[in-house]
Amino acid sequence: MADTFERMTQEPIKQLVCQMALPSITIMMVSALYNLADTYFVGSLGTSATAAVGVSFSLMAIIQAVGFFFGHGAGNAISRSLGAQKPQDAEKMAATGFFTAFGIGLVIAISGRVFLLPLARLLGATDTILPYARDYLSCILLAAPFMVSSLMLNNLLRFQGRALLGMIGMTCGAAVNIALDSLFIFVLHLGVKGASLATMISQILSCVVLFIICDTGKDRVPVLPRNCALTLGNYKEIVRGGIPSLLRQGLLSLSTMLLNQAAGPYGDGVIAAISIVQRVFFMASSALIGFGQGFQPVCGFNYGAKQYHRVKSAFWFCVRLSTVVFTVLGIVCFIKAPNIIGLFRKDDPAVIRIGAQALRIQCFIFPVAGWIVLNNMMLQTMGKAVPASLLALARHGLFLIPLIFILVPILGVWGIQLCIPIADICTFMVALPLGIRVLHKDLG
Repeated sequence: MADTFERMTQEPIKQLVCQMALPSITIMMVSALYNLADTYFVGSLGTSATAAVGVSFSLMAIIQAVGFFFGHGAGNAISRSLGAQKPQDAEKMAATGFFTAFGIGLVIAISGRVFLLPLARLLGATDTILPYARDYLSCILLAAPFMVSSLMLNNLLRFQGRALLGMIGMTCGAAVNIALDSLFIFVLHLGVKGASLATMISQILSCVVLFIICDTGKDRVPVLPRNCALTLGNYKEIVRGGIPSLLRQGLLSLSTMLLNQAAGPYGDGVIAAISIVQRVFFMASSALIGFGQGFQPVCGFNYGAKQYHRVKSAFWFCVRLSTVVFTVLGIVCFIKAPNIIGLFRKDDPAVIRIGAQALRIQCFIFPVAGWIVLNNMMLQTMGKAVPASLLALARHGLFLIPLIFILVPILGVWGIQLCIPIADICTFMVALPLGIRVLHKDLG
């Protein structure tokens, strides 16, 4: 732990952030690959099957929201404790967060299975999508406790500066998922249920591998039942650090459900197109989130050690680099939009046309995405719960959900395509003053 503290507080900032970011980017890309792989392989089964995977994304977002809530909540507290050289507090937080997260995952699994059909309808499944959605959701729900726990463990490692170890566990699961998708869909002909079964098995594997990694090394915080402390103080810390993630991911789920329901009257093709665009955008934003997650342990350790100049230096380095990279990525996606959408539904021109339009519109907000994401992560890691929660609430809660009710009835499909980029522009206008204020007041 002493070596970790010295490294996090003394190593050159650019080098340190990049070392932390590379495995975090890989982990986030792997997480996005779970959804993208299912969408790709299920695309061969038809438009309604593709839409079913898209509809189920809302449930995945809920499960991820719980995982990120406990992972980020406990992880932020752990990084500050390690920065303040209090390893015992970190051990208690790790055990409390993990075992509580697994319990909440069990509740999701049981309640979801009991109310499976109403849940599928709530997520936006039409009559033609419903049979596929039911098959897909059945196994995803069974995987919920392991999905929540694997996200918790991955973040626990990341906030200790051990993101590379987390990458190993997550990558194992992704590789198995892709292999099993191909086996279950094309060889065993299990259809949509095969895709969800592949995801379930891979998530269980990731959870087991990550748990073993956490508990087999003296240079990391272990997850031991005897350290579990279900105290109000520990849960207060988890809520303080995790509520922005819960709001962000929870509102993502809600807005996706509402978007699917709004697209329903325009046909399965519109739902499929929007679902594909969301997966592509999620893949791109996952790289940015991974980069920001490389910044978070640097921020947490140095903020805990009161080395504010290093926090500020790391933040500006991340903002500049992410802005350049995502501007280039936005240009490429704009040019290649029809080809990208065609990878998933090459036999459906309507899906390609609608999806390409939506993707091109979203490309215009790529350059400001870095400022939004990195500000949210900095505020969250510093324990600034109120501004971090406001920023997490802004994109989906304050802007996207109202825009769905306003634009879709007026503009139809165009309204569906415009909702997300307009919400992103509004969120940037909120993030700009929040970030500047913290940089000058708390880190100046």
